[in-house]
Amino acid sequence: MQHGSPAPSPWIVRWSHLVPTGGTVLDVACGSGRHLRWFHARNHPVTGVDRAPDAIESAAIVGEAVRADIEAGPWPFEGRSFAAVVVTNYLWRPLLPTLVASVAPGGVLLYETFAQGNETVGRPARADFLLAPGELLRACADLRVVAYEDGFLEAPGRFVQRIAAVRPPRGQQGPLRLSLAS
Repeated sequence: MQHGSPAPSPWIVRWSHLVPTGGTVLDVACGSGRHLRWFHARNHPVTGVDRAPDAIESAAIVGEAVRADIEAGPWPFEGRSFAAVVVTNYLWRPLLPTLVASVAPGGVLLYETFAQGNETVGRPARADFLLAPGELLRACADLRVVAYEDGFLEAPGRFVQRIAAVRPPRGQQGPLRLSLAS
């Protein structure tokens, strides 16, 4: 069984240029590995984590694959940081601080998931799986937000929040210089 779309999220593609060259990318709840394949094709080492055996089998084709229940068990990457942490269509609130902390200096968090309002158009509909207004911004308070959206997307119709946020490099003085064009 494959999870989600085989094509990478347009949001992830749009902001993928923020990932430092050659930096390792962690895809959380990686599913079939659409984002792992995207970054691997751009010469990034990739690591995927998921609890589904089929997801891990798919992820292992392109990089490190870790089978773990990150909601019920320990965080399998304790002490590690990544040039990019990528999360799409997944929300486990207790893990948000860990995900932000896993972004290395100079690295980026690329996150996109469902938001309140989605219960009016489809699944997921439970509040447990829907971000409250501004929730993703608050979770990223220690990062520099490059882009943020909270609203309705067409085709398929859904409410989302999504963010691209970077952790400044160690010892950087002055403003962070980022290219907003991909």
